[in-house]
Amino acid sequence: MRVIFMGTPDFSVPVLDALVEAGHEIAAVYCQPPRPAGRGKKDRPTPVHARAEALGLTVRHPDSLKSAEEQDAFEALNADVSVVVAYGLILPQPILDAPKQGCLNIHASLLPRWRGAAPIHRAIMSGDAQTGICIMQMEAGLDTGPVLLREETDIGIEETTDQLHDRLSVMGANLIVEALRDLPNLTPEPQPEVGVTYAAKIDKAEARIDWSRTAVEVDRQIRGLSPFPGAWTEFEGARIKLLASRMAEGQGIPGQVLDDALTVACGEGAVDLLRLQRAGKGAQDKETFLRGLSIPAGSRLSAE
Repeated sequence: MRVIFMGTPDFSVPVLDALVEAGHEIAAVYCQPPRPAGRGKKDRPTPVHARAEALGLTVRHPDSLKSAEEQDAFEALNADVSVVVAYGLILPQPILDAPKQGCLNIHASLLPRWRGAAPIHRAIMSGDAQTGICIMQMEAGLDTGPVLLREETDIGIEETTDQLHDRLSVMGANLIVEALRDLPNLTPEPQPEVGVTYAAKIDKAEARIDWSRTAVEVDRQIRGLSPFPGAWTEFEGARIKLLASRMAEGQGIPGQVLDDALTVACGEGAVDLLRLQRAGKGAQDKETFLRGLSIPAGSRLSAE
């Protein structure tokens, strides 16, 4: 098929690769424009931009798709279908209508649960046992279109957003190839009215850990916000990001370190901290971390 691909971050790259490997003709790749990044604040192409150029594909990165000029240029590509995954721009109706078979979105949740910007984070933070991928026929509403294919997967009890992100990216790549292969035989299923939830964009203010909350809530917060923005606490006035955890046995004053292996008391129960990061340093497993910074039993962590 002649495909317009629309995506921007790392999550989208395996999908582009899968479409190329499956033999589809990529008419053009649309992504977000390069943005200033790094110490020099030089414009840096997005992951999809970089990968598309490496593959020798045509790349377009308009700031908006609202102008008649951009819409005409999109339509002129004469695509059979557009595949959209984490693109980052709203698609006006003329864009949705331009490909012969419309625009298909790869969404990282089991719709209608977790429509919106941060479905992977919210699934973990809410303690969902399962999530998955939906291939959705796009329409004007926010992730409201009918679903063509879906695949479920269990969320591991210690799985972080980073780990689940990578698994779902591969699942999405495989599922869209299947969807395009069987597209004439697929029946779009309208989303049910019940069970709708919205995955609001993550606010950095959510990253501060309140140790008076239950261990279940703290563990979900740590795993759900890893690696970005990273849940954080403080020890002796220095901020520490917490990037992996698991439930543990123990009780104590909230924020109290219960042993020499970073088991920390919560309002109810305790968590075992597995991966941490100090300011200006890389992420480390707890054994390596503790060799560089001693946090003995009886210490208090806080985020005040």
